[in-house]
Amino acid sequence: MSCGIAIAVSLLLADPNVALAAAQPAAVAGAPVSVASEPMFADIVTRASALKAVVDAWGPTGATGTDFETFKARATALSALDMQAHLILKERGTDGDLKCILRGISEDIPVRLQAVETAATPEARATALSELSYLLNDNVEVITAPPQPDAQSGVETN
Repeated sequence: MSCGIAIAVSLLLADPNVALAAAQPAAVAGAPVSVASEPMFADIVTRASALKAVVDAWGPTGATGTDFETFKARATALSALDMQAHLILKERGTDGDLKCILRGISEDIPVRLQAVETAATPEARATALSELSYLLNDNVEVITAPPQPDAQSGVETN
């Protein structure tokens, strides 16, 4: 038995983590990579989570006046950050699904804010706030979810 094999066997027997690591499947070339730990994407998650908490704390009637205007400015900044993330992913040529979803969220945030502002009844406002809360939650989940292969591999839509 060569010395190299003897050392490898002794290491394998001495440290269970070595055996565990060796049992893990090899990384697949071209597999999607999570962006959740990148600073900009982590910032999006933090901002969206904080805004969702604000909406949920308001309850079905929401806030008015200065509170809503402050919230609206923060949500608009999040929308711009989502679009920036979309453009970065587009430039990289990676993660088509996340890229498209972030663009959609970016475009939908102002629509949801407008729906809250123009709701004519308490019921309509409650619905608009609920939809805004779900959108902000989606903003968090699409970034933190494990990456998946593109739904339409090789098809560029955005």
